[in-house]
Amino acid sequence: MSEPLGSQLPAPTPLATVPSAALVIAHRGASAWLPEHTLAAYARAIADGADAIEPDLVMTRDGVLVARHENEISATTDVASRPEFSGHRTRKQVDGQWFDGWFTEDFSLAELKTLRARERLPQLRPTGNDGRFEVPTFDEIVALAAAESERRGRLVGIVPETKHPSYFAGLGLAMEQPLLDALVAHKYTRRAPVLVQSFETANLRALRGQVPRGGNIRLLQLVGAPDEAPWDTVSGGAPVPYARMVLPEGLRDVAAYADVLGPPYPMLQLQPEGGAYRSALVDQAHAAGLEVVAYTFRPENVFIEARFGDGGEPTARNEAASLREIRAYLSAGLDGLFTDDPALGRLAVDGRPAG
Repeated sequence: MSEPLGSQLPAPTPLATVPSAALVIAHRGASAWLPEHTLAAYARAIADGADAIEPDLVMTRDGVLVARHENEISATTDVASRPEFSGHRTRKQVDGQWFDGWFTEDFSLAELKTLRARERLPQLRPTGNDGRFEVPTFDEIVALAAAESERRGRLVGIVPETKHPSYFAGLGLAMEQPLLDALVAHKYTRRAPVLVQSFETANLRALRGQVPRGGNIRLLQLVGAPDEAPWDTVSGGAPVPYARMVLPEGLRDVAAYADVLGPPYPMLQLQPEGGAYRSALVDQAHAAGLEVVAYTFRPENVFIEARFGDGGEPTARNEAASLREIRAYLSAGLDGLFTDDPALGRLAVDGRPAG
């Protein structure tokens, strides 16, 4: 095991903690406007007022961390139209599910860099930028955050998610140590706020041993659908449903290794109270010592809860309804939120547009 990360880092600066106002995290960048997980989407998110940007991380064949929501990349790149990679198409089982397509772990970084990103939701979002942007490495994302931080005079947080960690570890491509090594290697990530996420539990527990509390790097336990369970618990033969993890006893267990809980926002089950809203889960998580950062707020009607909408066309963008929804959840005491449109998140949190 490498030297504990905390021994390599300076004391955290005041800005290296979640601010008193809720943290606005750009989910895959400004993904409501530009192809997700591209440097352009991250740059726009920062310009739009995001406190932090979120890269989902997967591995290449040669062990490089790159940003894609999934290791199967046919929905987010032009790989299906590239005849030189037709031989890379295959069928694999990932976390118990079968997928047919092209997978990052079968590509070298040099090969991936020849691909171009495209919009994942073309029925909802602009496609005019398809074919323009590369798949970025984690190092490139950190460099962008550092440059924007210097230019704008504020620290920009980075919220990486380790995708399918058990799966990649089984391929000999475990991503946790490369991630820690990258965070130590960059001067910026030795002081900027970093929040490492996972839907699994074992890798966060292991990371806790290398990332002492009180520094600029913190850990976030993501929570999936109530009837699902972290894949590491399933593959280990002792599944722990997410529904159990968000009970008071489960929350105390999570708090033993993580700093933040990341549930899907419908799981918070908002109840009106005194002109605002309340969530028992938020209250219980706070009582266990966890902050709560909910995912993912999106500006199209199809994603907005009916009680905050206005019955508009499902595919239409609805900024007013999205603001109502975000503000309702903020009133329940959220410490942060993931949003595809960080400009709306910024406006919801502090009532001002990005500037």
